[in-house]
Amino acid sequence: MSRPDQGADPDSPEGRGGAASVLPAAPAGGGRGSLDRRRVLGAAVEFIDHEGLHALTMRRLGAYLGVEAMALYRYVPSRENLLDGVVEAVVDELYGDPDVHLAASHGWQDYLQRLAHGVRRIALAHPEVFPLVATRPPAAPWVRPPLRSLRWVESFLDALLDSGFTEASAVAAYRAYSSFLLGHLLLEVSQKGVRISPEDQADGVPQAVATTDLGEYPTVVRLEPLLSLDESAAEFEEALENLLERLEVVRREGRTPRRGDSRS
Repeated sequence: MSRPDQGADPDSPEGRGGAASVLPAAPAGGGRGSLDRRRVLGAAVEFIDHEGLHALTMRRLGAYLGVEAMALYRYVPSRENLLDGVVEAVVDELYGDPDVHLAASHGWQDYLQRLAHGVRRIALAHPEVFPLVATRPPAAPWVRPPLRSLRWVESFLDALLDSGFTEASAVAAYRAYSSFLLGHLLLEVSQKGVRISPEDQADGVPQAVATTDLGEYPTVVRLEPLLSLDESAAEFEEALENLLERLEVVRREGRTPRRGDSRS
């Protein structure tokens, strides 16, 4: 593994020494004998990382692996099953992240900090895949993205209940936490040019700028150097700290937060 880039975002693959995935893909041209479901899913993640979700077809994935598309159906019965497997595969990378813990052995805030940064590392390592994490049907109706794994939801709720949250406040915390992660990280990957919906243009931001007369917005133009700064890592950390402070109030009062409630 290469050394981490000390100047890079600490959650980015560069900041982690180039490690983007713990899921191995089958070597290109490896042939049918080298395949299994885990390797097919690993190859699909790699393909989406490099080519984008819109380019993924069973035929192209087969070509990427050096096999006929029909050979893939033994491991992924349909494209929908393949997409579900891709989501499962990238979320399961949390289990291979040494900085993410399944139990709150150092307190609930430490647990949530570690889990949040683990999810962010997934989003930054696989920005083209992350919209799938947000949109695929969940394993159960009460599971919210991006924590798509029932095991992680169970771990989350147990960690908070064991830390003094009531059942109602633990569920409220789960909703607030998952909403924070989803909103922030979808915005972050969209700023990298990732299409969040089929209607998005791959080069949407440059195209919009090209057709807008910025002369009508002198303040925006003047502040462009500041507006263009990438402060994603600092903004994520600050928003996460604010959320944890709010959840501490929820834990202490053992209640569901109400909209518009500004008490601290």
